[in-house]
Amino acid sequence: MAFTFVAFCYILALILAAVLLFFAIYQIIAIDELKTDYKNPIDQCNSMNPLVLPEYGIHIFYNILFLFAGELFSLLLNLPLIGYNIYRYMNRPRMSQPGLFDPTTIMNADELARCQREGWLKLAFFLLSFFYYLYSMIYVLVSK
Repeated sequence: MAFTFVAFCYILALILAAVLLFFAIYQIIAIDELKTDYKNPIDQCNSMNPLVLPEYGIHIFYNILFLFAGELFSLLLNLPLIGYNIYRYMNRPRMSQPGLFDPTTIMNADELARCQREGWLKLAFFLLSFFYYLYSMIYVLVSK
């Protein structure tokens, strides 16, 4: 059993994927609270917007580690979501603060449905990634 840089990358990706799972769950709950009029859209957007850039930063960080470790398959699995996140942030509503969620348009039924769908898809992606990183970490630790 050898502890290599690749094993370190998978261990870190496993931990960070768990953090991203919590971000996705928080987004789903927050959008559901908006759907049921439980919370004010301004307060909800102010609580969700500060999590957008850390989510993107965490995701890009461990993919840069995969690039340095030579784990191209893991990197290729994550590239579509990275591309979508960059596209989504480049085409975000004009706001004075960083983030994706605009309180004036979030209550639109189509926008709520899109945000809810995005949250569920990110949850599924990060959950599958979590188990893939767990398997890869064990494989790398046992095989060498």
